[in-house]
Amino acid sequence: MSAYNGIAAAKLENVSWQKSRRSNSKGNCVEMAKLDDGGIAVRNSRFPDGPALIYTQAEINALILGAKDGDFDNLLG
Repeated sequence: MSAYNGIAAAKLENVSWQKSRRSNSKGNCVEMAKLDDGGIAVRNSRFPDGPALIYTQAEINALILGAKDGDFDNLLG
């Protein structure tokens, strides 16, 4: 099966979901999983069977490196 944006996360078989160490007991976190085709799936940890968004490795790289550079600091609460 080919992954697509909005696919039910439960349909993504043989993936290892990873949560940030900064996640808290209230489940305020997203989880990511590397897909066999090199893509990255992202899901809401509070709804693990809900929809997953699928990104390319380049898109995830831009997000993570941008966050490390402080590009999204204005979004911090």
